[in-house]
Amino acid sequence: MTSALRKWGLLSVGVLLWSAAGVVGYRLSAREPRGQPAQGPTPPTTTGPRLTGVGPRLTSNETSQPVSVYGEQLVTGLRLSLGPPLSLELPLKVVDSRHAFARLPSGLKLAEDLPQVVVEARLVSDGADCCEGQDALTVVNDTAFPDLTGMVASPDGRTLFVVSPPTDTVYVLDVGSGRVEALPVGDGPSALATWKDASGRAFLGVVHRFQPELWVYGLEERGAPRVWPAPPGASGLEVDGARGVAYIAEQVRDTVRAVSLEDGRERWAAPVDPNPRALARWRDVLAVGSLQTGQVELLRLQDGAPVFTVAPGPGVAIVGGRTEPFRAQVMGGHAPRSLVASARLGRLFMGSLGPNVGPMPQRKEVHGSSGVSVIDPATGDFVRHRGFGVGMTEGLALDDAAGLLYAADVALGQVRVLDARALVSNDDRVARGAVLQELVLAPPEGTPLVRPAEDFSVRGRAGPELHSGPRSLVLSPDGQRLYVLNRFTREVAVVDVREARKGGAVVTRRLTVVEPRHQAKRRLGQVLYSADLGRTGITCDGCHIEGHTGGLFYAKKYPLRIYRSPTVQGSRDTPPFFTPASQHSLAETASFVGARNRFHNPDPSPSEVEALTLFSSLIATPPNPYRGEDGAPLPTVTLPDGAVGHPARGRALFEGKGGCVACHPAPLYTLDQDAATRGQYLDVGTPVALPLRLEQQDLVVGAAPPSLVGTWDVWPLLTSASAGYEVKDGRLVVDTRFPLKKVLETAGPAHGDARAFSPQERDDVLAFLLTL
Repeated sequence: MTSALRKWGLLSVGVLLWSAAGVVGYRLSAREPRGQPAQGPTPPTTTGPRLTGVGPRLTSNETSQPVSVYGEQLVTGLRLSLGPPLSLELPLKVVDSRHAFARLPSGLKLAEDLPQVVVEARLVSDGADCCEGQDALTVVNDTAFPDLTGMVASPDGRTLFVVSPPTDTVYVLDVGSGRVEALPVGDGPSALATWKDASGRAFLGVVHRFQPELWVYGLEERGAPRVWPAPPGASGLEVDGARGVAYIAEQVRDTVRAVSLEDGRERWAAPVDPNPRALARWRDVLAVGSLQTGQVELLRLQDGAPVFTVAPGPGVAIVGGRTEPFRAQVMGGHAPRSLVASARLGRLFMGSLGPNVGPMPQRKEVHGSSGVSVIDPATGDFVRHRGFGVGMTEGLALDDAAGLLYAADVALGQVRVLDARALVSNDDRVARGAVLQELVLAPPEGTPLVRPAEDFSVRGRAGPELHSGPRSLVLSPDGQRLYVLNRFTREVAVVDVREARKGGAVVTRRLTVVEPRHQAKRRLGQVLYSADLGRTGITCDGCHIEGHTGGLFYAKKYPLRIYRSPTVQGSRDTPPFFTPASQHSLAETASFVGARNRFHNPDPSPSEVEALTLFSSLIATPPNPYRGEDGAPLPTVTLPDGAVGHPARGRALFEGKGGCVACHPAPLYTLDQDAATRGQYLDVGTPVALPLRLEQQDLVVGAAPPSLVGTWDVWPLLTSASAGYEVKDGRLVVDTRFPLKKVLETAGPAHGDARAFSPQERDDVLAFLLTL
């Protein structure tokens, strides 16, 4: 449920949730009057069409975006007019007198240095001002903000391929000459893979988030790609060239699909935990990491059948980092950021925050400890986590022959060289000595810094290298060079690793992929979102991955309890923040939480607060996949459990029989969307907490109604996370992958009493909610 941090009760020294309260600098008084819940749609007040709202209020030009329009006396023939600098008129699909829909086209061009524009929205008919009312729509200029998120190498190691999703670009980098070309790709390229087929021919594969296609380029021919069908919302790609199969993870239906590279046919589809991304093959199984549950699932390559589900539990081995003393209180895992498989060692290596510590007698605020975890894929055992205690481990690369593992730390600007054999040792003391080198990746001279240069590398702080942001790692075929993709400086560092086992890895070259030019303040905010300047191991992205959800935490301050980590997407429009409310603007949140996350070493400067405010306020909710080409909800929606619902009927039940609009009014479906009704904490009978050592949790009744926009992509639900998780044997396990259904099945009279719906009515409401 897209909402501000406050409504999930995430009071956290360890959580840097930069939810934006509208435009930069917006403030809401703590003494602002608390209004009463809305009582449903108001009767028409005009004799003609009137616009009352547009949702979502924050959108992106990265791709085509559906828009919902709310009003009175709406009729066919109306258009949505968007003022300068867009100056567009969009046809409306009017479904009744109060609801209409439109779709923003893709390719909206804005001045490159503008991070966002706010445009006036109003209704027009036949080019005339026929109607009353107006609203504002903010469009984020993502197409002018290159963001390098992934990299692979050609099988011969001569070429690197770097993906920038928001700009629809794959950059082709010749490592010998440093020459860069742009490769044509589809809408929202999200993951890459290279391979050789059974005959030895080399290929590049690209899957897309917004275009359901797999593009396959022959690297020797350099011609047009072969295009195969793929699932929408693709997020991960792994290819078995010898077998001619591509394995695609996707985040709309939360499945992994096996697609034939010979004819494009789907061989099998397997449901997996929500938001799969990291993939790795080991012998006859495929490892799949879920960003929302923190689990790794092992599927059989032949047919996708489940083999094991892997997550740490109480007593798991933890070596190093702040969580080591609390292994008995482990309740689950954190999101897998990366996975690599070792054929020689028979293990999987995973980059993550490691085991997730839950309630404890000491009632301490313990955050995760970034590092590398070891999994035995033959048995499904979580063997060990080697925690570093600082930073955030992102990309991994394995030299299986040399027994070396390389781990990129995006938060500190370093690459750690690890002894892979020590990591898998049966002796924890050996694993503790696995770190062979911490290689600093200094940013290019003249790189803009988030603070003055003298503020770094003092009092235990990180150095200026945190501005580099190493994200993805690739080894040359001979194992002598390591290529490091630096996300924030948009370059590739070439590292000579011939002496890596002796601690002698050294950067030898820097290859620029994209020149840093536009939206400089937003770029600094991106650095701050991931940076661990205070070396506490706590970052914004650690809790809210890529601006979205990030699992559960036993956090922080009072009330000390298990909280779910909410999404930042679109939350700028729904202040105040925390439970009970303590931060009433984005600037307050950035200053207060940022200082605590660094343990006040140092407190964020005004310029840091401004940059981070800007960056996080531009994290928009992605386009809803359950909308049609005209922007309207699909006539029918197949639910995750296979049932079929009718969104139009569900909307009528939501606004009528269910009475849901009393707490979830349009356009953002929360009382916190408007100043007059913000900050209400209601007891609607939902579970207060997960029943895990309740005596060690501070139980507080009441929460604010969350925004329902983007709920289709959020797991778990409810402040307590009880719609998704359950407790078994002293740890958390996944109870359902369809939390919306559980919310409706258990909702009592104070929460819409959805149990009074017939089964078909419940399916219709679920279908409607998926289209928001």
